[in-house]
Amino acid sequence: MTEIEQLMRPNILRLTPYSSARSEFKGEASVWLDANESPFNTPYNRYPDPLQSRIKEKIARIKGLSPDSVFLGAGSDEAIDLLFRVFCIPACDNAVAIEPTYGMYEVCANINDVEYRKVPLDEEFDFDPVDLLAVTDDHTKLLFICSPNNPTGNTFDASKIKYLLDNFRGILVIDEAYIDFSSQDSFLKRLPDYPRLVILQTFSKAWGSAGVRLGMAFASSGIIEVFNKVKYPYNINALTQEYALEILEKEECVKEWVDVLLRERLKLETLLQEFPFVTKVYPSDANFLLVRTRDAAALYNYLQDKGIIVRNRNKITLCSGCLRITVGNAEENRILVEALAIYGK
Repeated sequence: MTEIEQLMRPNILRLTPYSSARSEFKGEASVWLDANESPFNTPYNRYPDPLQSRIKEKIARIKGLSPDSVFLGAGSDEAIDLLFRVFCIPACDNAVAIEPTYGMYEVCANINDVEYRKVPLDEEFDFDPVDLLAVTDDHTKLLFICSPNNPTGNTFDASKIKYLLDNFRGILVIDEAYIDFSSQDSFLKRLPDYPRLVILQTFSKAWGSAGVRLGMAFASSGIIEVFNKVKYPYNINALTQEYALEILEKEECVKEWVDVLLRERLKLETLLQEFPFVTKVYPSDANFLLVRTRDAAALYNYLQDKGIIVRNRNKITLCSGCLRITVGNAEENRILVEALAIYGK
């Protein structure tokens, strides 16, 4: 039994996956009479590729990986849920994560009846890897690190993450949803060295495609194979697959979008710091800024009345008085700043 198989739930090891019509036949055909589809309304009458092979090949070329290291899900949330379903025995195993961080880790843990252990960041929004490992035990199957972190916006030191990779015996999950906006490198290049590493990325941020709900998970072929076995057969619909193939041809355009947002982030950070009701704008490696204010609720309500929607993080651990503000385009940011200038008078 492999190291990965030893971490998996026994029932998943024994699972015989659903065999779809499109997974049984490989190749070209002129007449399709195998899947009880309608012969009308081409091409949407046909089930999509259950393994999204063409998309994975394109992603693999961009990322410098093998296609068998790529999983596609309905947003990154599908991969997060699969991690719990594959590795965590309900009411027995546990997962560990920093706090504050992306809320779906805890939601998926609760849905799957898995204990979720939070380790608070320090006042600088940093962590000691020794402290994280101290709360793990023989039943800790998953450890989540979101870097750059949501909602704090900071990227964690690579040496601390490497310490976790070298010393944690379960599955280390690095959520890199915002990595395109960071000055630090992705951990993708280290994937071949760590068979228990899973990296999450998304089309929702830098790729400007939140509406299509398409997330990526990168891992060893052994983990990806199990994900494909457990996922629903046609988890990525034909329209999304068609769109993904198109947007992947626009890699240079996406890089330009990122450059624009980085410039806008710097401008917005500078302008926000000038307002007397802003006590701190935290450094960010993401497409948002965490802003500490004198009265987050009042400011949030004021902006809402103006038709400007930001995220109130006031009740989140370590984020008292904070709003999370997404970096928009130049016009959106101008409208925000002008509204804040009126509020400050």
